[in-house]
Amino acid sequence: MIVVTGAAGFIGSCLISKLLESGHQEIVVVDDFSKSGKAGNLTGKSLAARVSRSEFFDWLPRHNKEITFVFHIGARTDTTEFNMQVFEELNLGYSKKVWEACCKYRIPLVYASSAATYGSGEYGYHDRHDIVDQLRPLNPYGISKNEFDKWVLGQSETPPFWAGMKFFNVYGPNEYHKGRMASVIFHSFNQIKQTGKVRLFRSHRPDFTDGGQLRDFIYVKDVVTVLEFMMNKRPQSGLYNLGTGKARTFFDLARATFSALNLEPDIEFIDTPADIRDKYQYFTEAEMNKLRSAGYTGAFTSLEDGISDYVRNYLANNSYR
Repeated sequence: MIVVTGAAGFIGSCLISKLLESGHQEIVVVDDFSKSGKAGNLTGKSLAARVSRSEFFDWLPRHNKEITFVFHIGARTDTTEFNMQVFEELNLGYSKKVWEACCKYRIPLVYASSAATYGSGEYGYHDRHDIVDQLRPLNPYGISKNEFDKWVLGQSETPPFWAGMKFFNVYGPNEYHKGRMASVIFHSFNQIKQTGKVRLFRSHRPDFTDGGQLRDFIYVKDVVTVLEFMMNKRPQSGLYNLGTGKARTFFDLARATFSALNLEPDIEFIDTPADIRDKYQYFTEAEMNKLRSAGYTGAFTSLEDGISDYVRNYLANNSYR
């Protein structure tokens, strides 16, 4: 059996679809299933078992010999939450227990880290282990992810294989429940449908034009393909970036969303909210040599093609993957 935590969430549920398509029949999903907004993400999926997040560590000792792999995708991902206690409980405490269980029962593990660990990028976007202690994330979410990475790298006992995947800006189907934290593509689509316009954050730095802020946007279908590769190939354990390696502007993103709807762009700029303005990343771009050196040869979907698929085949129909 394969265990996926955060299974009812955005990336977790898309990963389950990918595993099912590849013929994996015994998938155990772990999450807080009381949150009804995520229910559609698992509808119609054939699953071996559903285990509440709070009961997982009671369930695992009875079933550990049946588990062949764990994907720990579950986390609190709200970058506007500034109560560090929330992240210490879920992103640190719970993750440490998952790691320790995988060590005890000798189960391979892939877990979700984040490009938020890189902060403003003063040390670059290299997934080298020697810079992890120097990184300065801009918000408690990024801090929690980096603190877990640091803790992992300090452990003498490890699972038989492990990888911490530093997700960059992931977008795609099944993020309907994420509210403010959903991708800019999701919000742009809804703004266009409601007002005919897209509103983007104005730049508050002289070295970036309005809409010229750059991010490494990666389609969720590419993300889950890489996650499956890590499970199947199990290269050298460690931290790995997971982006496209090509930064694009928010203006490009908005223009591609209009194009997917066969509309001419109509973009206006608004001030970045004061509560996140000094925590805002103006540039991210994954350095992808480590993943390539590990043997991953797949192409990454272009921003235009990814948005076209997402808008036309999912958002336009309110469909799930």
